[in-house]
Amino acid sequence: MRACYARNEGIWLNVREVFQQELREVQDRLVEISTLVATSIEHATLAFNESNVSLAETVIADDNKIDTAARELDELAINILARQQPVARDLRIVVSALRISSSLERMGDMAEHIAQLARYRFPDKVVPKSLRPTFASLGELDVAIARKLVELLKTEDVKLAEEIRNDDDKIDALHLSVFDKVLGETWKGAAVDTVDATLASRYHERFADHAVSIAKKVQYLATGDWTPTNS
Repeated sequence: MRACYARNEGIWLNVREVFQQELREVQDRLVEISTLVATSIEHATLAFNESNVSLAETVIADDNKIDTAARELDELAINILARQQPVARDLRIVVSALRISSSLERMGDMAEHIAQLARYRFPDKVVPKSLRPTFASLGELDVAIARKLVELLKTEDVKLAEEIRNDDDKIDALHLSVFDKVLGETWKGAAVDTVDATLASRYHERFADHAVSIAKKVQYLATGDWTPTNS
């Protein structure tokens, strides 16, 4: 009887160890995808601000890597749910991973859209000279958010979640300033300039919004508190 109990306990411990390894793989894959996204937005904003069509094409082509990685992570998470039937915190980790994966994929799409604007308008720059400093700042903030998000997913350091939210507030203010500019009486841009500027600003803003959504989920996993960061 004791031998049977010990054998069953050993099997349970082995299954539990495999499950913990799978959870670590989920985290590792989230970090991998977020790293791809950080590279994508860095290249996309550089292509946008410098009218670099070669870099824009690279971002557009590489978006498939993000989509594939997100799809593979989703398959892993669904497989874990089916086989392991996790509960409590373990269940929250797996379900959150599915949601985070979706947000990361959308962030990759936003970077791709920014790169597409650069490609469409090449060899010209996308926005008029008067708005270029604003978009340079938007790009810098999005890149900073993406890098912080990688570290947040690695470490679950909630201070990074707060920093991401603060950076998002700055992006929101810049986003509104773009609308104020293109709707103002002194705006001299053509119709295509107005459309490009508003679209580009929206893509930058949505990129940051998805990062904030991820930050809230990681904060909840780390603290058990769903209170929005800095609000």
